[in-house]
Amino acid sequence: MSGPRDWRHGPVERLQDCRVFSVGRVEAVCPHTGAGHTFFRIDSADWVNVVPVTAADEIVMVRQFRHGSRGVTLEIPGGLVDSGESPARAAARELLEETGYSGAAPTPLGILNPNPALFGNRCHSFVIRDAACVAAIQNSATEETVVELVPVAAVRGLLEGGAIDHALVAAALYRFELERATD
Repeated sequence: MSGPRDWRHGPVERLQDCRVFSVGRVEAVCPHTGAGHTFFRIDSADWVNVVPVTAADEIVMVRQFRHGSRGVTLEIPGGLVDSGESPARAAARELLEETGYSGAAPTPLGILNPNPALFGNRCHSFVIRDAACVAAIQNSATEETVVELVPVAAVRGLLEGGAIDHALVAAALYRFELERATD
């Protein structure tokens, strides 16, 4: 049995620039039928998230209001990779900005596609060990974060109970757990 074949895509027509992402429309031809179809996609810079671990085996997490879910979430720090910036540098920067913490050099946990049906970008996950508070939180005018130190041993219960429900955060924490299991 052969797998699915790639579709032929025309150029992406940008429909809307929404500051942190853009929405585009593309015409694509089905390799099976030859019929054309319209698809929509969301383009964004790559994202990072970081699992910062203190010497006391706590994860530095943030509580913040999220406009998509219209509620306060418990997450690990993360954000957009700036133009010309490496994902590892973005992870360290986001950690410092959102929490005031810094630590050892970022270690990659893996790269995921947030949702291949709609997104073309990637989310790079890292762990930063020996995280310690070194500065004040540096939130932008559009965010407010509160730091919460969560013992590593408590994370599984927070995931199972739904207190942590951000899919990309859950994926990074899972990869962190897999990495710890091989140490």
